[in-house]
Amino acid sequence: MSRIAPVDPATAPAEIRAAHDELIKSHALSNMKAVLLHSPAALDAVLQWYRLFEQVAPVIGSRGAVLFCFAISKANACELCTTFMRREIIGWGEDPEALTLTPAEQLLWDYGQQLARDANRVDDALFARLQAAFTPRQIVDLTVFGTLMIVNNLFNSALRIDVDAVLDPYRIDPEHYFV
Repeated sequence: MSRIAPVDPATAPAEIRAAHDELIKSHALSNMKAVLLHSPAALDAVLQWYRLFEQVAPVIGSRGAVLFCFAISKANACELCTTFMRREIIGWGEDPEALTLTPAEQLLWDYGQQLARDANRVDDALFARLQAAFTPRQIVDLTVFGTLMIVNNLFNSALRIDVDAVLDPYRIDPEHYFV
C-alpha cells in the first residue's frame, strides 16, 4: 500500500484541485500522479519526462525510449515502472524477458542500465559509443530523460506507490524478478 495516499480532488485545497484539473486534460491519472498532486511543483518536475520523451523519440524511436526506460527501471528494481514498460513491450507482441536488441538498442540498454546502477561509472568506451551515435544535444536529452526515469523509479519505490490496477496482467513478483 502506498505510503502516502493519493490526493482526493473532492476534498483537496483549491490549488491542488486546479493542478488535478490541468493534469487530466493531458495525462492519465495514475497512482503515481495522484500522489504527486500533493505537490504541484513536484508534479510539474516529474511531468518533464513526457516533454523529453517527445524530444528523444524522434531520435531513438518510441521502442528505443521504452527499452531505455525498461533497462533503467529493471536496474533500479522499480516494480511500478518495470511493470508499465513490460506492458508496452508485451503490447508489441514481444517477451520482455527474451528481447532481441539491435546494436542501437543495445547501446540504449547499456547506457540506461549504467545510469541506474552508477552514473559515475559511465566509462569512456560506453561514452564513445554514445558519441558515435548521437549529437551532444541528443546525448544531453537522452541523459536527462534517463535521469527523470530514475526520479520516477526512486519516487515510486521510496513511497511504495501502488501499481495501477490496469497493469495487473503485466505484474511481476519483485522478490523473484529483481535478483
